[in-house]
Amino acid sequence: MRVLLFSLLVLLAGCATVRQQDLDVWVGMPVEALETHSLFVTVPLYKTKTESGIEIWNYANGADVASCFGNAYATGNSTYVNANSFSTCSSGRIVCNNLFYIKDKVVLEYKPSGRCYTDASVQPEGRYRKLTGK
Repeated sequence: MRVLLFSLLVLLAGCATVRQQDLDVWVGMPVEALETHSLFVTVPLYKTKTESGIEIWNYANGADVASCFGNAYATGNSTYVNANSFSTCSSGRIVCNNLFYIKDKVVLEYKPSGRCYTDASVQPEGRYRKLTGK
């Protein structure tokens, strides 16, 4: 069981790849592209603003995970049984903070932080152009 968990963790770590091309394509995009993006509209959004007017939009894409391991055995004869067992559990949160830095309704930078993976699915979609006529 431990070998399986270790293998899964190695596999997940190998998949946690952020491609620069997926980040660069957001520079100069209007915020409407974010507001209509089919992935980002499904993720909780937290906004902050600096004194100079730069907005930071954090699409926090995460999940709570937990796992338990255990072992039990019993020995005995026809009269008595000894039973021993142990279990250990752990839990945590795996999250990718998709940070977008915005000024004057234009994306300045996209900077994922945490356990993140990017591919073409996080790039801007043509939907906002269809919806806004731009």
